[in-house]
Amino acid sequence: MSPPPSNLNRRRFLQRLGLIGAAGLLLPAADAKCLEPHWLKIRRLRIGTEAPVCRFAYFTDLHYKGDEAYVRSVVAAINALRPDFICFGGDLIEDARHLPAALALLAELEAPLYGVPGNHDYWSHADFGLYRAGFGRTGGAWLTNDHRDPPGGRVRIIGLACNRSHEPALSLKPAARNLVLMHYPAWANQLAGQRCDLMLAGHSHGGQVRIPFYGPLVIPFNVGPYDLGRFETESGPLYVNPGIGWFYMNLRFNCRPEVTVFEV
Repeated sequence: MSPPPSNLNRRRFLQRLGLIGAAGLLLPAADAKCLEPHWLKIRRLRIGTEAPVCRFAYFTDLHYKGDEAYVRSVVAAINALRPDFICFGGDLIEDARHLPAALALLAELEAPLYGVPGNHDYWSHADFGLYRAGFGRTGGAWLTNDHRDPPGGRVRIIGLACNRSHEPALSLKPAARNLVLMHYPAWANQLAGQRCDLMLAGHSHGGQVRIPFYGPLVIPFNVGPYDLGRFETESGPLYVNPGIGWFYMNLRFNCRPEVTVFEV
């Protein structure tokens, strides 16, 4: 029979156990603070069973606060994808003083950029005329309850402003792929009786911190059950992107920033 462990051996064992436990906490914390916030993910999805008529990139919730190098890397990643056009789901900034720099960075995109406002764009009291001019210089448009048809006539992009509370009437185009841009995911439930080919939303950031087998710790208002990823709704498929930037705390865990590439 082996002798019982000495007090010294027992103490060493408990110390090592404590170190293992501390590492188990520190590694996710380091990931959330130092790795994931700038670890861009490219996700590719095909929507529908028919042959696609367009290939585009989607990103949202930039929340630009002056991190020029990071945003340049996102712009470079999008340009490398060579999309037909690009969609943006709102919350470009939080503070109006950052708008000129944010628009200057987006001007480096090499495809038309279509976007809608998020709640922080309204709350910043920034001049939407600057948004319209900036997005227009890319060949795209800043859409507030408006629509555009990219060249070719096979796609319609409908952009909803997030400052309305009533059920919006979509200007759907027959025989085209109708894409709806909206900041709030929960608004998918406000399009009753109107079916589109794809709805794109943001706002949730995916919760930024997602616990395995549990989900997001916190999500904002107007998200509902649509916190992250693809959902099937009565109005068509909905995709909620986790965003590029951050709000309140610069942390991400199990929820990397994302550019989504769609074939529709």
